[in-house]
Amino acid sequence: MRAKTRMNVYFDPALLKQVEALALRRKVSKSAVIEAAVASFLSADASERLEAVFARRMDKLGRQIDGLDEDVAILGETVSLFIRFWLTVTPPLPESAQAGARAKGAERFEGFMQSLGRRLATGDRFLKELSRDVDPRYGATTDAD
Repeated sequence: MRAKTRMNVYFDPALLKQVEALALRRKVSKSAVIEAAVASFLSADASERLEAVFARRMDKLGRQIDGLDEDVAILGETVSLFIRFWLTVTPPLPESAQAGARAKGAERFEGFMQSLGRRLATGDRFLKELSRDVDPRYGATTDAD
């Protein structure tokens, strides 16, 4: 058995409880648990495993960002087409009808906000519905088939 050097270290109480529990389960000393953990952390295998874990996580995040980019592009196109349609189709109102239109618009906006709140609370999303309804091969709705 080779000689060992004593070292005093400080641990977060919760982490120390985990070390103690593992030592009891494995029927080894706390020092043995900590020594094995440090050796694993410093080994080349550990750094390669950690790098592989990070690479997998980064790949997953990249795919999620790609999906978000597509969702944002769809939202941008949807909003711009709606605004274009609304601006080209909605006729200007005479002065006498504007007050009533503003009141009706406020009422409709309140209903829209309530509907949006319900959809967000339930997890329903327009883009999810859209992706189910549109056949990506043809850009056509699947209900028409």
